[in-house]
Amino acid sequence: MRNRRIIFSVLALIGLIPAYSQEIYDLNRCITTGLERNFSIQIARNRQEISDKNYTLGNAGFLPSVDLSSRYGGTINNTTQTFSAGGDTSYNGIHNTTTSAAATLSWPLFQGFHAQTSYKKLGELRQVGELNTQMAIEDFLADITSEYYFYIQQLQLYHNLGYAVSLSRERVRIDEERYLLGASSKLQLLQSMVYLNSDSSRYARQNEVLRASQVRINRLMSSENLGQDIILRDSTIIIHSDLVYDSLLAATTRSNTSLLIARKNQTISEYDYKIIASRTYPYLNLSTGYNYSFNDYESNNFKNQQVDGFNYGLTLGVNLFDGFNLRREKANAHIEIQNREYQYQQVDQQVRADLITFYYAYQNNLLLLKLEEQNLETAKENLEIALERYKLGSLSGLELREVQQSLLEAEERLLSVQYQTKLAEISLLLISGRVMEYLVVS
Repeated sequence: MRNRRIIFSVLALIGLIPAYSQEIYDLNRCITTGLERNFSIQIARNRQEISDKNYTLGNAGFLPSVDLSSRYGGTINNTTQTFSAGGDTSYNGIHNTTTSAAATLSWPLFQGFHAQTSYKKLGELRQVGELNTQMAIEDFLADITSEYYFYIQQLQLYHNLGYAVSLSRERVRIDEERYLLGASSKLQLLQSMVYLNSDSSRYARQNEVLRASQVRINRLMSSENLGQDIILRDSTIIIHSDLVYDSLLAATTRSNTSLLIARKNQTISEYDYKIIASRTYPYLNLSTGYNYSFNDYESNNFKNQQVDGFNYGLTLGVNLFDGFNLRREKANAHIEIQNREYQYQQVDQQVRADLITFYYAYQNNLLLLKLEEQNLETAKENLEIALERYKLGSLSGLELREVQQSLLEAEERLLSVQYQTKLAEISLLLISGRVMEYLVVS
């Protein structure tokens, strides 16, 4: 029949969707590929490199500065001199030139521990750069692991929908034979074909979901060909059901990246306060240099003059009053220390709340998994019985459809619970700083 040919054509087209270069990936390969090429991680590493390069004695103010300068210049003047005894003398276009060079060394010997504190602050900023890179890597691991298992979930759903299409196709075959034998009405045959069309349409749409997930995986890996067709080695969602809250909490307190960064920010704010306070101390600067100058005169008692020599000096000083700016800056820095403390407490509270929330979801989903697995077994057995009864004519088409839908819904619920459990597991390992285990385990 015409409708059946259309349906089979649609199913054939699904199998002919463009397949680019196919690659087989497991989770470990996805992660290692992304760690090498992911743009967010590369940006974080570059920023870390900047903070590493900033961690120097010179940037902290320990080292002297040396300047070398030279200058050549001159003057062209008209001079008129009138003498007290009478008479005058005029000189026009007198061109005098000056050549000079200097080398200067300036060294702040003491600035109230400003250099020492600045160097410690740069060290903390360097560690913050490392932690930001670590956070980017952890976020990437969580994202790609979630997308990896999302694809597996959707692939399993795709297979389930394909099975539903095959059941609907079998029902059309049975109803068509009955109709040709006069044992069934055309209405029932048409209804079966409507169900087959509906299942085929959903089956086709599910392929779009799979392709979109593949594109996201390729994007996370920063693949050159985002449309490449990848094949995942795993076919089921692997769930670790042995996570314990107390060990997760201990790991979170010790290793959570957001908490570690918040602690570093506290320390940095304290160093900022000390840097400002260092201006209350006296300062001692050393300066020395070598100067050379040569002057060429057209009108003078001598034709030229050359001067060269060394200079040196120590400058000791203290700021007595700066319009109360130092006092204002110290007060603001003290407030910033309090803000950093509040921010740490805020992050700590948020992290603990997320840990509790995801752990409850994790435990609840583990319980739901057992229920949904039992429901699926029951739905499968129920379908087998219903299909046999339908073949014998003791079950209506509507009742068979309900049984078929019950099986599909049971499969979808189980897949959903499996994926939600996996998401809770990923979130718990991310919060506790253990998400790198996916790279090791896989």
